[in-house]
Amino acid sequence: MGRRTSVLAVNDLGAYLTRIGLEGSPTVAQVHRAHATTIPFENLDPQRGLAPSLGIDDLERKLVGGRRGGYCFEHNLLLTAALRELGCEVDWLLARVRLGAVEGQVRPRSHLVLRVRSGGEELLADVGFGMGTLLDPLPLAVGASDEQAGWRVRLQRDGSELVLQAADGERWLDLYGFLPDPVPLVDIEMSNWWTATYPGSPFVTGLMVATQDERGVRTSLSDWGELALTEQTPRSRTSTAVKRDEVPALLAARFGLDGFALHPSGRLVREEDL
Repeated sequence: MGRRTSVLAVNDLGAYLTRIGLEGSPTVAQVHRAHATTIPFENLDPQRGLAPSLGIDDLERKLVGGRRGGYCFEHNLLLTAALRELGCEVDWLLARVRLGAVEGQVRPRSHLVLRVRSGGEELLADVGFGMGTLLDPLPLAVGASDEQAGWRVRLQRDGSELVLQAADGERWLDLYGFLPDPVPLVDIEMSNWWTATYPGSPFVTGLMVATQDERGVRTSLSDWGELALTEQTPRSRTSTAVKRDEVPALLAARFGLDGFALHPSGRLVREEDL
């Protein structure tokens, strides 16, 4: 296990910036977009029975040195560490995912987002929302809106929560809602443990791997429904059914995730663990 500090800063900022294709002293917006379009979202550890470590040593070893991806806690804590090293103030906020929830359903606060203060601005940052994370940080203010590579997002208020919404044609879909109150690392560790180990968690029972690029093309491989490879833009969506034994090759070819194999149980494991 790596250091379990408050994730004050990365050990090797240069290596992180190289991983996302940057150098020098980039802006918050540059780091956010480069991270969001370089490091894949993936739950390959929870779906094979492992709760990801949130120690900064382990995050750098996995997402930077190992060129793996991760899910929201891993992505946004690594981003926290990099932004703090670049001189930003960062607070952690826990959100309830609303996308896909049935009416009246209250989900746990199992998604991590960031409040970033830099150059007199207060921003919502999130590079870990799977199929559809923000490409760019958004002003943390009710009514803030943006178009990011064709995808439209806005921030609204619903009672005590701020809600990030995404446009779906002429309607707006709630993605997640959060209280603007910072949480300590221990709360994040608890949410991480629940998300990665609760038997009914979709990150334990299913597979989700996703990337997006500068053009706004989102690619995902998921069995949250039919096992399929999906490509989506703001104006189109194509989905192709996939056989389970095709998944390791697709992980390598489409997402840069090498070294996985299919266990007889149907779960993905590291090749050395077969």
